[in-house]
Amino acid sequence: MPRTTDGDGTPVPQRLLAAATRLFAEQGYDRTSVQEIVEAAGVTKGALYHYFGSKDDLLHEVYARVLRVQQERLDAFANADEPIEKRLRGAAADVVVTTIENLDDAAIFFRSMHHLSPEKNKQVRAERRRYHERFRALVEEGQQAGVFSTATPADLVVDYHFGSVHHLSTWYRPDGSMGPKEVADHLADLLLRALRP
Repeated sequence: MPRTTDGDGTPVPQRLLAAATRLFAEQGYDRTSVQEIVEAAGVTKGALYHYFGSKDDLLHEVYARVLRVQQERLDAFANADEPIEKRLRGAAADVVVTTIENLDDAAIFFRSMHHLSPEKNKQVRAERRRYHERFRALVEEGQQAGVFSTATPADLVVDYHFGSVHHLSTWYRPDGSMGPKEVADHLADLLLRALRP
């Protein structure tokens, strides 16, 4: 049975994911070998295959772990007892901040998604669709209540916002002129302005 932690108590799956994320970001998914990942994580191939069935599973988990956090947070915003404008703005800003906080993961995913097996690709698309549908439901709630304009279909509003979010990994720099919260505030404000009646 592989060790579950190393000397400093870091669980092996986390070490493998950290090593894979760094190597995929630096070298690209297709140019990173399983051997390089296990050496960087300080574990055996047996340990990797114990926790992840394949390199493909690691790539999927790089993205899925961020999406799980974002989904939980979106659900919390959507279920909050607050006006719809506040809930949508909070959710719109949060997805920007959490994407910036996990920029390597986002960059890896959008660069390498085509490497996923058809089954994993289908699973990721379903997970993303669930997130986008929950976000769209907030827009539709505001439109039905007369708080948001119905001039632009909710689907297009969502695509507009997430196009900006998915593009972050191509231009955002941690040492740039704006921090995550500032970028998030600007993009959330743009979204809300586009929805004004």
